[in-house]
Amino acid sequence: MSEANPIKHAARKVADALRGDGEGPQDGIPGKPGAESPSVEEPTQPREPLPAKPDQTGPETVSPTGQPTGAEQARMAQSGSYLTTAQGARLYDTDHSLKAGPRGPVLIQDHHLREKVMHFDHERIPERVVHARGAAAHGVFQSYGTAASVTKAAFLAEDVETPVFVRFSTVLGSRGSADTVRDTRGFATKFYTSEGVFDLVGNNIPVFFIQDAIKFPDVIHAGKPHPDREIPQAQSAHDTFWDFVTLHTEAAHHTLWNMSDRGIPRSFRMMEGFGVHTFRLVNASGETTLVKFHWKPKLGVHSLVWEEAQIANGVDPDFHRRDLADAIEAGAYPEWELGIQTFPDTPDQTFEGIDLLDPTNIVPEEMAPVQRVGRLVLDRNPSNYFAETEQVAFHVGHLVPGIDVTDDPLLAGRLFSYLDTQITRLGGPNFGQIPINRTHAPVNDMLRDGFHQTAVHRGVAPYRPNSLDGGCPFTAGADTGAYIEVPVRVPEGRKVREAPESFSDHFSQPRRFWLSMSPVEREHII
Repeated sequence: MSEANPIKHAARKVADALRGDGEGPQDGIPGKPGAESPSVEEPTQPREPLPAKPDQTGPETVSPTGQPTGAEQARMAQSGSYLTTAQGARLYDTDHSLKAGPRGPVLIQDHHLREKVMHFDHERIPERVVHARGAAAHGVFQSYGTAASVTKAAFLAEDVETPVFVRFSTVLGSRGSADTVRDTRGFATKFYTSEGVFDLVGNNIPVFFIQDAIKFPDVIHAGKPHPDREIPQAQSAHDTFWDFVTLHTEAAHHTLWNMSDRGIPRSFRMMEGFGVHTFRLVNASGETTLVKFHWKPKLGVHSLVWEEAQIANGVDPDFHRRDLADAIEAGAYPEWELGIQTFPDTPDQTFEGIDLLDPTNIVPEEMAPVQRVGRLVLDRNPSNYFAETEQVAFHVGHLVPGIDVTDDPLLAGRLFSYLDTQITRLGGPNFGQIPINRTHAPVNDMLRDGFHQTAVHRGVAPYRPNSLDGGCPFTAGADTGAYIEVPVRVPEGRKVREAPESFSDHFSQPRRFWLSMSPVEREHII
């Protein structure tokens, strides 16, 4: 029985390794030292940097303003056969500081020492406030064309292929935490469309803890480690968490999902994704439809049980990250289908009595079936974790023509927060020019200067209209691909700090979720 269970099998192998049994580094134990040191030949001739592995690739080589450069992706990596400074001067030694004699003091003129240590001192950037620990992959999305009747978004037209970058993550843990903790998982997808970047920033659970973004700092403070001791790490079930969710009953629905098997997925490849919020689509005729986005995995939904998760945390804290990268390297490419639930865009924005603006609610698929609109395949691993997985910046406000937001009060706060947090984390407003974040559509904006500006803008008039640079850039219209917000009528009312009455039912949907669980699933929740 133990051989059939990969977790127990791995645990037995680790125990054998600790006793000195086993065959050596080829027996499947990551990092286990062999009985003999490997033989290595010291190179005697300069060598070019090693090429990327077949399963690895970097971001497309486009300019900071979205133009294809024609350069190979390898041109963005290290080049040349000799060790150099950051400015390209070749070095004859990098193991000894410049000193006044072999035993003398180190000289301040040692510019190589200063550059090397200075850069090391500043290698780390602030980790994400949430979703700090992640794994990612490149891929392609192919549209079936079945959404063309409800949206004019070009990437959802029939047979259109769009490059994507997908990042999976835990929510509460720091970058160094373990993978198989009980937590919500992030499922963020960056579509590099012909009309600009579209980010679908979702989770593996279809609802959220709170209804209003003003509570977001509170729920994260409650879920994060206690501030006095910085424990527990990456655990959603502890004193402050339970204190918050029992005092904010809107959290009941998400809490049940989180405590269910969905809180500890077996693999990123085996979990669903959800856009959580309701979005508004508009087609070429100007007709609008409300939708919820879904990702459906080809492998189905599978989870770990609590005991398996605890063993995996100790045996391999990188369990999910390793699984994703190894599957892609082996050619077992993860696949999902993108689906949408559609609803009439009525003035009250409800469906069958369910408020579509409440992010703690779902619409059961029995009431609104999921229509499949495209296929996602992840087929390439990143070449560099920091450059791609760590520096990628998602934002729910990265939209394209044909997709618009609704008045969901949680979504409204995310529209501000995601943009705001990138400025601190990535050092300024030009994070969109980092290669992994660069759009594949032409960029002609009036945004200038700032930290880490890499675009070389021409002309003398960064404003419009102007008479000095030919009046450019010109504004577009609906017939030339402009992003135009849907003209939604705002109901009359007073400025108030209160939730609508339709947000007050916090228990009907948790009850429906509980009744849908099997006896075993209920036992796992409890």
